[in-house]
Amino acid sequence: MLSLASLQLPHHHLLFSDHLTRAHLQKTAIYTQNRCDLATISIPRMSSSSSPYPTERDSRKYSLACLTPLQAILFDIDGTLCDSDPLHYYAFREMLQEVGFNGGVPITEEFFSNNISGMHNENLCHALFPDWDLQRARKFMDDKEDMFRRLASEQLKPVKGLQKLCKWIDEHGLKRAAVTNAPRPNAELLISILGLSDFFEVLVIGNECEQQKPFPDPYLKALRVLEVSNKHAFVFEDSISGVKAGVAAGMPVVGMGLRNPENLLTEAGTSFVIKDFDEQKLWTALEELEKKEEVTEVAT
Repeated sequence: MLSLASLQLPHHHLLFSDHLTRAHLQKTAIYTQNRCDLATISIPRMSSSSSPYPTERDSRKYSLACLTPLQAILFDIDGTLCDSDPLHYYAFREMLQEVGFNGGVPITEEFFSNNISGMHNENLCHALFPDWDLQRARKFMDDKEDMFRRLASEQLKPVKGLQKLCKWIDEHGLKRAAVTNAPRPNAELLISILGLSDFFEVLVIGNECEQQKPFPDPYLKALRVLEVSNKHAFVFEDSISGVKAGVAAGMPVVGMGLRNPENLLTEAGTSFVIKDFDEQKLWTALEELEKKEEVTEVAT
């Protein structure tokens, strides 16, 4: 197998079916804003959003103080707790090329971000392979996930600042849940690799709900299990569909802008966007929330 360093991804307009286009448009428009030897593979570095964050002229823009008292934090997994999109991208790119998708031309990072990232595999079966037998498409997705898990076992790393945030959550006695559209084996593997198996009280899988993200069902289920109101919880999310789901569930969403452009996350409804859990705007918002809770406690 060729090493990825030797592969050139062409920058061109990919040919893909009208069905895929419609599926993507449906995914992004459901909700409006609501307030090989795998160990030796060199995974390509996907570009992060390069747009500078807006000047923080108004600190209230990044406030979470309305959640006082904060009781829970809900996390997406892929692209939020860990930068796993490059691994998904590699697996899809290699396997789609192998089956002759788009005439055998490798998919670009832009195509992956716009048409694959954040979508549930069942939807991708229809979107990517409208002319395939459904059983064959599902087998492709299962094989892709097997490849992803092998890659993740070797190369997955947490997003910067994750351990610091987990410690803060522990110290404040907050409830927490992981909420994902990923298959359960993926979700459980990633949480285990990150050392968070004992951290999360609840793991909600999208295809085990009536509807998955971008519908609010997975986040609403997490709130029910945690017995927490959406008025006292917020979400960390990296995908457009995930942001829409969190907003539709009535919670503020902090966007993780590792891959998706900040402007798209903002348009989807994020309260603000960070690039990792060390970013100062997040800690400023958490410190403000702490101070408000202290004032409230004194007043009562």
